Amino acid sequence: MFTHETQLRICYADTDQMGFVYYGHYAKFFEIGRTESIRSLGMTYKEMEEDGVMLPVLENFSKYIKPAKYDDLITIRTKLLELPKVKLQFEYEIYNQDNELLHTGWTKLAFMSKDTYRPCRAPQKFLELIAPFFVEPTEA
Repeated sequence: MFTHETQLRICYADTDQMGFVYYGHYAKFFEIGRTESIRSLGMTYKEMEEDGVMLPVLENFSKYIKPAKYDDLITIRTKLLELPKVKLQFEYEIYNQDNELLHTGWTKLAFMSKDTYRPCRAPQKFLELIAPFFVEPTEA
């Protein structure tokens, strides 16, 4: 399993009249978590696209537990539970600065050829970077 954490502070523009994060911004937070988790491996979305592979979102699920509020410092915990092939699913947990769980969710994406708009396998570089997180421990 691969896990990465990204922090960001909630700005005023991300909140509604009650001072709560507008519900539509959680998909943006998921994308930030996803993008930064891939970057932490040593690859970027931009590089993947330059190599001819896109990652469109197929499904998005959100569960609202408690509201994030203006000026909260949130942590986006992004997880990849399975080694991807053509599709991959990221899971997310969002916490505030008091370590209270605010939100959970997941997104399912597919690797897609930029030229043909058809599904394709995960790029070899990405698989090499993520593989060490999915190695089964050996018994001594």
